[in-house]
Amino acid sequence: MMLQAADPLGGSAPLSSGTNGGSANATDAFGLSFESLLQIVLTQLTYQDPLKPMDNFQFVSQLAQFSQIQQTQSMSDSLKTLVSAQSTAQAASLLGKRVDIPAGASVISGEVTAIAFADGVPTLTLELANNQTISNIPLSSVTQIREAN
Repeated sequence: MMLQAADPLGGSAPLSSGTNGGSANATDAFGLSFESLLQIVLTQLTYQDPLKPMDNFQFVSQLAQFSQIQQTQSMSDSLKTLVSAQSTAQAASLLGKRVDIPAGASVISGEVTAIAFADGVPTLTLELANNQTISNIPLSSVTQIREAN
């Protein structure tokens, strides 16, 4: 998409949109907030040459793209919240369960006695059969879950 930012002298300067590895954040995509992008459109309308108005189709297309960026950003934020909540629920369901964690060529087996959350990422605390406690085990390390004896 190519945006044209109008300047007070009647010219226009292209603003190219970039992508950020699939990120749907308007600030990342353009280096501007959604409000700043709308301000560009308003500036463009204010300073455009009345004898050479912007093509209506191009203008409506740009407005639709701005709206789509905002909706995608909102959806991305909602998905992050959902994934975090799902991870929290999954970790909480492991309390009191026996889990297996790979440790090189062997497997460590223990009962989950606590869950900690650092920056929204759950880590487990295990109590092994010999009453040894191991902390800060990532949830993603769990290979098997079963009922504690």
